[in-house]
Amino acid sequence: MTGRAVAGWPDDSQADRTGPQADHTERARATADVSPDAVDVSIVIPVHNCQPYLDRCLTAALVQRVKKEIVVVDDGSTDGGGELLDLYASYHRGIVKVVHLEHSGFPGRPRNVGLEHATGRYVFFCDADDYLGEEALERMVAVADRNGSDIVLGRVAGHGRRAPVSMFQRNAERVTLADSMVYNSLSCWKLFRRDMLERHGIRFGEDQRVGEDLLFTVHAYCHAETISVVADYDCYHLVARPDGSSIMQQPGSRDPLAWLSMIRKPIELMAAHVAPGPLRDHLLRRHFRLDVFAQLGGPFLAADGVRRKEITAEVAALCDQWLTPGVRERLTSADRQRLAALADIDRLVRLAQIEAAALRRRLTGLRWEGDKLVVSGTASLAGMADHDGVTLVLRARNEHGRELVVPAQRDGESFTARLEPGELASGVWDVLVAVELEGVQRLGRLGADREAELRCPSPRLVGEVVALPYFTRTGGNLSLDVGGHVLSVPGSARITRARWAFGHRLALDGQVTVTGAAPAASAVRQLVWRERSTGHERVERVVGLPGGGFAARPAVGRLTPGTWDAYIELQLGGPPARFRIETAARTVAERRRWWHGPALRSVRPYATSGKGRLSTVVRAMTPRVILRRIFR
Repeated sequence: MTGRAVAGWPDDSQADRTGPQADHTERARATADVSPDAVDVSIVIPVHNCQPYLDRCLTAALVQRVKKEIVVVDDGSTDGGGELLDLYASYHRGIVKVVHLEHSGFPGRPRNVGLEHATGRYVFFCDADDYLGEEALERMVAVADRNGSDIVLGRVAGHGRRAPVSMFQRNAERVTLADSMVYNSLSCWKLFRRDMLERHGIRFGEDQRVGEDLLFTVHAYCHAETISVVADYDCYHLVARPDGSSIMQQPGSRDPLAWLSMIRKPIELMAAHVAPGPLRDHLLRRHFRLDVFAQLGGPFLAADGVRRKEITAEVAALCDQWLTPGVRERLTSADRQRLAALADIDRLVRLAQIEAAALRRRLTGLRWEGDKLVVSGTASLAGMADHDGVTLVLRARNEHGRELVVPAQRDGESFTARLEPGELASGVWDVLVAVELEGVQRLGRLGADREAELRCPSPRLVGEVVALPYFTRTGGNLSLDVGGHVLSVPGSARITRARWAFGHRLALDGQVTVTGAAPAASAVRQLVWRERSTGHERVERVVGLPGGGFAARPAVGRLTPGTWDAYIELQLGGPPARFRIETAARTVAERRRWWHGPALRSVRPYATSGKGRLSTVVRAMTPRVILRRIFR
């Protein structure tokens, strides 16, 4: 290796880092015993002529609230970036460490050099034109330490570049390659346990201009015992350079023939570690969908006749070698069409044209028709004279692969579909429109383009479930919240009569409405008293009545001293919906006092000022306190 270290490089940077293999429980336990001086994360940043982006990247790395070292490998920069890195190292000794190399021409070498110099328990690879979210490593290290994770994926936010989404539907403490979509993400912008990388000799390819991280990440996945996902925070910000100078933005960076040749190594590496069967088929599906058949789309259209034949031949060769019946079953309709047309170049061109055509869709109407949500709009493929059909697809946001297809009535480009929320499982459902032409289905979210005056209809009770249509904050697309998972359920509860009953119980009769309608009696679950200062709660039985009525006899005499606020809790198909109970001052029962052993208890129900909500002040006074008040 040609290079020099700057800013206090530790003497044991090349020490043996291998260790005994342990399961995730042992590794999670071991993290509790790490030395307070141990480096949590080595942030490895390869740099080549990225000077305009270094300040943002390094600042974001420096503010990470973990014990860290920032290993920056300057791969022969000529734009002044190397000098700027030395300046950072001089100001942040012991944290920012720089290695200067002669220009290698490929990104794999500087990443490998950075890994050779890393000393942290974990390694995170960050490109110099991208940057970390402020809490990224803190959150990722926490989940890794908690679970003994070998790899942690953090949600990626794209800025002018497409970011992966399928694997970030929800946080996951532990997932496997078989039961998740993590293998869809083969970039190296992840947290890796360094001991695992060293133990298995996992390194980047050094002779590849693109795709070197696929080989590295595939190898890491094959040896990871525990994989975790942080999906509720933007951990990594993927940035497109305005001048288009990054490798992945340059023309030819995704040359289809070069890509098809490159992808053989990751596939062969994965197959060497994963036996034939459902898991291998699941992983191969990713490669065929995103790496192989993708070359028959836009890149195929851009190629000339000779290149199209060469691309088709390479795709066919990969299919002959790796496309098993299990993979075939997992293909999309469009990829099945391509597979069937490998001997027909003209058909492949037509399929690519359909795939490349812009999907035009517009939401023109949205209304309730009884318990059905009627969705109207227009949908077509630009440049295509007609299409074969339109459907709406309701896709469960947090359950990958779960969806419901709703047929639509069609009149030219216009369509109307009737959704039945009562058929949907509890959760958030995103609405997409699907246009089909010649066996190819094109899908897109619906709602961002809509009539200016169009508004979402009010939430509605459908049977015992509440359905809340809404437009998403980001993108403005149509979604349906079944059960009140992300939206507050509109409702109210009001006391119609209150009086004292035997046993210092406060007898309450009331009425509850949800979305302006009376819920089923079975939906009324319980009465909840919540102490205002401590948050302590006491649950009381409540009886639901026909027409939205309820009756309760809470034992307020058993409440501890404090101020207690009253809520009614309903089950409407999702998380419990809780409404503050309202009351009029004239309805509230008068204060009651009684001796309970040596203490005088006082319970005073009252209506709060403003909205008039039911609360109760509870006090307990001993004789000493009473005498002190009398004689002070």
